[in-house]
Amino acid sequence: MSINSALWAGASGLLANSSALAAISDNIANVNTVGYKRAATTFSPLYESRGAASRYAAGGVSSINRLEISRGGLLTPGSSATDLAISGEGFFVVRNASQTTSTTDPVYFSRAGRFEADANGFLRNDAGLFLYGWPVDTDGSITRNPSDLNSLEAINLSAIGGAAEQTSNVSVNANLQASQTISADEATYTAGTSATNMASGAVTPDFQRSIQIYDSQGGARTITLSLLKSATANQWHAELHVEPASDVTTGAGLVDGQIATGIVAFDANGDLDLTNTTLPTTLDFLASANSGALGATQFQWASGEGIAAQSINLFLGSATQPGGLTQYDSPSVLLSTQVDGAVFGDFSGVEVDSEGVVFAKFDNGIVRRIYQIPVATFVNPNGLAAESGGTYSITPDSGTFTLNAPGNGGSGGIAASTLENSNVDLATEFTSLITTQRAYSASSKIITTADEMMDEAIRMKR
Repeated sequence: MSINSALWAGASGLLANSSALAAISDNIANVNTVGYKRAATTFSPLYESRGAASRYAAGGVSSINRLEISRGGLLTPGSSATDLAISGEGFFVVRNASQTTSTTDPVYFSRAGRFEADANGFLRNDAGLFLYGWPVDTDGSITRNPSDLNSLEAINLSAIGGAAEQTSNVSVNANLQASQTISADEATYTAGTSATNMASGAVTPDFQRSIQIYDSQGGARTITLSLLKSATANQWHAELHVEPASDVTTGAGLVDGQIATGIVAFDANGDLDLTNTTLPTTLDFLASANSGALGATQFQWASGEGIAAQSINLFLGSATQPGGLTQYDSPSVLLSTQVDGAVFGDFSGVEVDSEGVVFAKFDNGIVRRIYQIPVATFVNPNGLAAESGGTYSITPDSGTFTLNAPGNGGSGGIAASTLENSNVDLATEFTSLITTQRAYSASSKIITTADEMMDEAIRMKR
């Protein structure tokens, strides 16, 4: 009977619009929830199969609620370096434990990126879930696997101690005066003899400057560069020695803490002549623990220092790079020295770049890569199942995940100190609220009217 089908249509309208109201209510309630994805309601008619001459029978309506997961929210500034957002496609990988004990432990995906370090140093979001990332190996490399969750680990900042960095590069920028008067000591100068060299102090250098370097333990060491104008045109005698001399042990040919001797030569234009320059440009310190005999011109850190081996590249100039040593007819002057490495420093915070690399910062200026945050992408992100805490889990509709470095393989980049707002538009929700209320009221009117018609039919029988 058509009146019965009208009653069913009205009831289905009440149910469908009730479901729509629930979705709208959630949207409005979560308008300020970080990373929240709007629930959208779609309506579908339920037509009955009938012949052309049949009386019409109402089928009613059904509703389906889907989350608009693939639609991003507005990115706004955060208050912490660990406030993170994904600019583009993809999700953070989060889990409810800092360590996985089984391959069946649940894994979730989220856009809620307000992470803070807990009491144990793990980064966790507002729902208490742990952020996972690829660890950086000791050699600075990152082993990435697009489908292996076991290659990830919970990002922990408490395991980061202090850091020191030994010097590996020294650059000297200076000018030596071309018209420098040749010293009387030059005639008897011999680098390997204490009585006639600059390292011992017996010969006064025409130019001398000290350079501070750092050993493997972050200790500051002093290397002194001494130069004496040679009687040979455009050449200078050069010595590098460590102060105090007791910091090093040297082999034959080196005395008084010397670690290198030789000639620094220039061409007629005052530029460094690398062909005739014999001062070594690589300084190889053997470790304090070295027990072997030192060969000629070899040197090591003194045995009592307990320092690791160290190689330092000494840049004095080249034809293709600016800077270095020059010989122009103006007063000798040290323009600058550039030395890498640093003394011991304490951990002072983190930074995250657009590629998801987490850098540990130390108060001595050292910055080290410690993790990279992957971005998980799906063929159909709207097919993910919603879980508590603004997270999602894999379903057959979503397809499997692919772990990418941020900005690669279709994944979005990481925006640090940024949060993704809810993708809810309040104006749209209030409009939907009004239309849903009216539709609900209209559906109730269907039931009232059908009931009256049914009552009228019953009364005709009397």
